[in-house]
Amino acid sequence: MFSIEIDKDIYNGVEMMNVNELIPHEKVVENKKNILKDNLKYRDKSIIISSIIICRKSNVIIDGHHRFTALKELNFNKIPVTKINYSSEKIRVCDDNSILKEDVIDNAKKGKLYEPKSTKHSIKCNLSKEWVPVTLISSLFELRLD
Repeated sequence: MFSIEIDKDIYNGVEMMNVNELIPHEKVVENKKNILKDNLKYRDKSIIISSIIICRKSNVIIDGHHRFTALKELNFNKIPVTKINYSSEKIRVCDDNSILKEDVIDNAKKGKLYEPKSTKHSIKCNLSKEWVPVTLISSLFELRLD
């Protein structure tokens, strides 16, 4: 089991949101999205999926573009999101800081998407003092297939 400890002001809760309110910042790898979509499509009554991580202020997707796109194409109207304080200095876009968080938000709002996997968001763990993938603060959800 892997667990992390983060500042309380970073995590702002989990909720179901309308897919049309979310704003992607990256393109997706079509093949990867299609594989995920096919795996989700053939479940019996429900699927288990990690929440999409979004900036609480802008609704820009920080992590989970392939999950978001697959669920949207499977006609899910509401999907689980984890809201975060993206302005925290304990969240970074990539290891070398070559991309600014402000640019991620601005470009997303303008529809200027980064290439797939060009950002690699991480968060500072208070326990280990190391940067870990931001996806570790996602929550697992069961979505009913109706």
